[in-house]
Amino acid sequence: MREHLAQAPRISEVLMKSPQHEPGGPRFRASYGRAGTIAGVSALLCATSLMAIPSANAAVPNFPDNLVVFPDRDFITIEGYQDRVGQTALVEVTRKGAGVIGSAKGVVTAGDVAFEINHPGGYCWGAGTGLNVTPDIQPGDVVSIKFNGAEAGATTVQDAYVTEHSSLSGTTLTVKGHAGAGVNPAQMEQRIVEPALKDTSVGRRDVRAVPGPLTAEDGYSSSLTFGTDGTFTATYEFNDAATAEIAAAASGERAMAWEVEDADANRQGLTIAEFGELGGPGMGGCPNGPLQSGPAGPTNVKVATVGGDLKVNWTPAQAVPGTPAITGYRVTAVGHTVTGREQAESGVRISDPKAAGTAIKGLTSGEEYDVYVVSVSSAGETFPAVPFIPETDTTLPTVTASPNGGTFPTAQELTLTASEQGSDIYYTLDGSDPVGSGSVASEGAILYKDPVPVTATSKFTYAAIDPSGNVSDKGTVEFTITNDPVPAAPAFTGAPVAGKGTATVSWTAPNPGAEGLTITGYTVQAYTADGAAFGSAKKVAGDVTSLVYDGLAGDTQYRFTVRAGNSNGDSPESAMSDPVTVQGDVVASAGPDQNVARRTTATSVTLDGTGSTSAGATYQWRQVQAGPTDPDGVTLTGSTTLQPTFNLPVFKYPMTNKPLTFELAVTAGGVTKTDVVTVTPVPDRVTATGQWKSRDFRVNGTSSAVGGTVTVRVGGPGGTIIGTAPVTAAAAPETGGVFTLRLRDGGAPATNPGNIWIESTLGGTAGPITVANK
Repeated sequence: MREHLAQAPRISEVLMKSPQHEPGGPRFRASYGRAGTIAGVSALLCATSLMAIPSANAAVPNFPDNLVVFPDRDFITIEGYQDRVGQTALVEVTRKGAGVIGSAKGVVTAGDVAFEINHPGGYCWGAGTGLNVTPDIQPGDVVSIKFNGAEAGATTVQDAYVTEHSSLSGTTLTVKGHAGAGVNPAQMEQRIVEPALKDTSVGRRDVRAVPGPLTAEDGYSSSLTFGTDGTFTATYEFNDAATAEIAAAASGERAMAWEVEDADANRQGLTIAEFGELGGPGMGGCPNGPLQSGPAGPTNVKVATVGGDLKVNWTPAQAVPGTPAITGYRVTAVGHTVTGREQAESGVRISDPKAAGTAIKGLTSGEEYDVYVVSVSSAGETFPAVPFIPETDTTLPTVTASPNGGTFPTAQELTLTASEQGSDIYYTLDGSDPVGSGSVASEGAILYKDPVPVTATSKFTYAAIDPSGNVSDKGTVEFTITNDPVPAAPAFTGAPVAGKGTATVSWTAPNPGAEGLTITGYTVQAYTADGAAFGSAKKVAGDVTSLVYDGLAGDTQYRFTVRAGNSNGDSPESAMSDPVTVQGDVVASAGPDQNVARRTTATSVTLDGTGSTSAGATYQWRQVQAGPTDPDGVTLTGSTTLQPTFNLPVFKYPMTNKPLTFELAVTAGGVTKTDVVTVTPVPDRVTATGQWKSRDFRVNGTSSAVGGTVTVRVGGPGGTIIGTAPVTAAAAPETGGVFTLRLRDGGAPATNPGNIWIESTLGGTAGPITVANK
């Protein structure tokens, strides 16, 4: 067990709704030469788990659940999940292009920490999964947690870490690091952890730097800035030289980055990179890291005596993710006879990672041998090697053919598969037996190596010879190739577009069937809502991929299919299109839905009903409201015209950012039709943190837009106003806006207000936000 791991504080001591991990510092991975498994032993890894692909949109857990990753120590803390106490969770580390590189199962226990992996008192990597390797966790890896196969949360390891030990000049300490393009600078913090700081003017076990200019804290001031080259610099100005020297001597520089920060400032999907920490197993008995073990050995090893030779076959090995690629195999036969403390050894070295068999020749007649098969890579060889003793095989192999013959309009590909690894399959095309006397291929027989193209009517006769010389029963498969292919089924490119008594459908041209063939036309059929065909199908030429389908009944729903044709016939019918309701004699069209950004002044919005019936029609617009006191009510101007307007006001509680719904009624010839449209206000996005100490209250925050004004309240979204602050442009290279409200002396609240709420004139809101005591 490593001392630095045994003394590591638990995550609940370190975070407190605060920073995250910093990956960083050099990784120290030792290589101990050869290691691995022996011929005939079961596979180390499950191929299915190795090829699992990370989710494209992994869901970061919601507080109080969380996944906290310490990549430098290959250590994971699972927090929360208290609704699953007693259940077994599967934690997997997945890398793009490599699949699952590490996994472990653990039982959720009661408490803030459900369980830990690769930390004293926790589980080893590989626990309950058989993937016995401690993964080398790196930025970009995805850590997920599953219960009964269903994902319950995942986080992507953040690309942020300290790159060098801190540098001290006088009382100024700087820490430099890396922040990748995918890291949100607003969701980063740098810390230096040193318990000795508790006995200084700092009064706590660490100092912290958050994004922004130098900000005063107890015993020091700090800032965190970012360069355009993917770097960051944390600067600490200590009040005295002695404290600065204590911080400089610390070895706990951390970069913390998180994927999501919720309204309560909980940091979700947290990565804590610890400069200089060693990776690998966190406690005795846990498996080595990927570069500390030799390659996985081949499996399903079979050895048979054929004449005076040993024929050896196996299933090729698969490298553990994160380890060097397997480059080949070494196969050795060791004689049983001992002469002068020596045993004869004969073997071959194979430089092909896909090799699945070989023969050892030139052996002594009558001698018995043990056979060893090991994988070879730049990390060494499979070790220790366990012997596999040759056996006599009398089981006949079998051969399957796919497809198993039949009549086809186009060329096919015949695949032959033997039931026994290492068997040779032979076939003939004239109906003769592919295997002659002596269990050898007959004259004219063809050795099967890869799937065989079948371009014309053919008959195949086949059989297999296994490594022991056993011959399968003869099989036959016949193909009739008509060479009259029809096109593939077309596919619609989108939903049909309704017109008056019409619908416009569009599709993509499919494969015409074979080289040299062209599509000669398309056939489109309409169907009513009950699935019945409506009228006769309509046809268009082969170079046309859309159709205005007319003659449809107004105010009726339809769906469509399309077929493609060539000189051999029609394709299968396509899948049904999306449904569309065709317009009748009177059309009400309220126009497309709109998203309108809130501004610092009232914003004029125009509704568009110009797609409606115009001849002899009257119009009436109205806002669909929740009630007469709806705070989102607006006044329509020109409500009896096709294009009325209204002003989207500056945001003020109790207004919301819910979509505003408007209904258009069109009346013509005694018939009235209606349609609705929504206008969704788009607010700015605001975040904030609050700090209070006696006679000093401060709120810092960000906004996705510049120019608005934020209001800080206590007691709820509509509570008492503490103060307001303008949103100004953030300093480059940051984008968006920032704001600060600081109240001192008599202007500051007499006690910590507890929670605050933020409201922006551009519509953004946040809260409740817990105010921290400084």
